[in-house]
Amino acid sequence: MTRSTDTDRRSRIAEAFADGPAFVPYLAAGDPTYEASLEYTRALIDGGADVLELGLPFSEPIAEGPTIQSAIVRSLQGGMTPRGYFEFVEELDSPVPVVCMTYYNLIYQYGEEEGPEPFVRRAAEVGIDGFVVPDLPAEEAGPLREACDEYGLDLISIVAPTTTGARLEQLLELCSGYVYVQARLGVTGARADISDQTAESLARLADSPLPKAVGFGISDGEQAASVVEAGADGVIVGSALVDIVAEGHEADDPVEETAARLREKARELKEGAVAGAGRRPEPERK
Repeated sequence: MTRSTDTDRRSRIAEAFADGPAFVPYLAAGDPTYEASLEYTRALIDGGADVLELGLPFSEPIAEGPTIQSAIVRSLQGGMTPRGYFEFVEELDSPVPVVCMTYYNLIYQYGEEEGPEPFVRRAAEVGIDGFVVPDLPAEEAGPLREACDEYGLDLISIVAPTTTGARLEQLLELCSGYVYVQARLGVTGARADISDQTAESLARLADSPLPKAVGFGISDGEQAASVVEAGADGVIVGSALVDIVAEGHEADDPVEETAARLREKARELKEGAVAGAGRRPEPERK
């Protein structure tokens, strides 16, 4: 596929990775309510987020584990819709890039005409910088890639531990902004350890000029440090943050208290990522 954008264009997302490892938190927009979610997202920005992944909830989130599935249910029960999501992003007015993580049916069916162009156009208008679409096969991504090119948005590919050869090349050709490196097989969810598959996946991507952000399972600062030490350019954290939202919701804690816990966790994860960069071995001199 021939990309229509200027190859020298650097998106806001790419710029976010330019000055060291990026912290990329995920929350489902509208979880558990529109107003609470705004406060929680702002807390993550205050805590050091370099890029935000905001989930647009879909009724069949096939790539998600129980934690994020529950967040999506809460968001849908709270009334979140694609139009509400765009209002949310516009009101947030984020100082850092925003990535919409959702499923292709919502993108394709939005607007009066089928196809991704109306959704991408509206996304660009409200300040969204890119997309992660877990259920979109590379073979069918052309129309969305073309719409993203038209409006200057990034389309981020997910690379699994089993992605190799021609398929890996195809995904990287489609990708811009950063590569979402899936740390392990399975669905999303916080883990107590970092998979050995992470280093192997990063090694396969070593020749790509795109930043590599690792997700699926990172839950604390030491894990963030280990991933960056292994060669990642950023860390993506979702379930560990969604857990904090869920705990606050179940305990009926004040929004301000939950936001403070999210801010503290974000700082821990960002500091861990920075510490991991400092632990990398010095490159050998030739």
